[in-house]
Amino acid sequence: MALSGMTGFAREEGGEGAWTWAVEARSVNGRNLEARFRGPPGFDALERAAREGAQARFQRGQITIGLQARRAETAGAVRVNLDQVERYLALLAPLVEAGRAAPPAADGLLALRGVVETADETDDAEAKAGIEAAMAASIARALDGLRAARRDEGASLSPVLTGLVDRIGALVAGAEGEAAAQPAALKERLVKRMSELTGDMAGLEDRIVQEAAMLAVKADVREELDRLAGHVGAARTLIATDGAVGRKFDFLAQEFMREANTLCSKSATAALTATGLELKAVIEQLREQVQNVE
Repeated sequence: MALSGMTGFAREEGGEGAWTWAVEARSVNGRNLEARFRGPPGFDALERAAREGAQARFQRGQITIGLQARRAETAGAVRVNLDQVERYLALLAPLVEAGRAAPPAADGLLALRGVVETADETDDAEAKAGIEAAMAASIARALDGLRAARRDEGASLSPVLTGLVDRIGALVAGAEGEAAAQPAALKERLVKRMSELTGDMAGLEDRIVQEAAMLAVKADVREELDRLAGHVGAARTLIATDGAVGRKFDFLAQEFMREANTLCSKSATAALTATGLELKAVIEQLREQVQNVE
């Protein structure tokens, strides 16, 4: 598949031991490649895997990778720290004996800091390494899915771009025929203007021919039309090229517009001006579509 777009979405789920997770990878347009990662606390090493995975697969676009993870609750994880209870009782004993405090109740003791504890649920190094490896594999699969989604978008963009480039080619071909009428139109305009100014055209034929020739040289659009035709061929080549061509295509669209502007400024006939304006409109449509090409 030749073209790749820059917007897409993919989701991947996984699990290992007591852990389950979901990875979502999405991308939008961007001039450069920018990868961001959001993951659960304690798994900071996954950020590097996510960034390197994005850099290996994409060249442009803003990539966001989010990982949400949950650990299943384990039975018997809550316990009472009896040593901590004894410490609190020892501290309260003098106050109770002096009548300054009532003997502590069980519910009051259980509410004190450090009495009720949750058993340590941290994984050992080997188990955590296995979980991180499984999460990294899910991130890789999500990025693969995102790449497939972007390629699908590229497949949809390809016929659109081809149609616009074909339309530009047809307008350039039409402009070539209209440009051939420029010298005659310039001469006719000059003759009419000279007649209005002098009233007597006798002896001015040679002068009119010279002036008309000079105006025709200034209004010659052959160079612009040749460059536009060359750009059409270059655009078709880019559409059929594998890899990231978005930057080149964006620059080519700017060159298209530059030549179309010059064509309009040199136009001496209404027909050529109309063609030039339509050409600019189609080129602008092309530029908008190219913004989503990787």
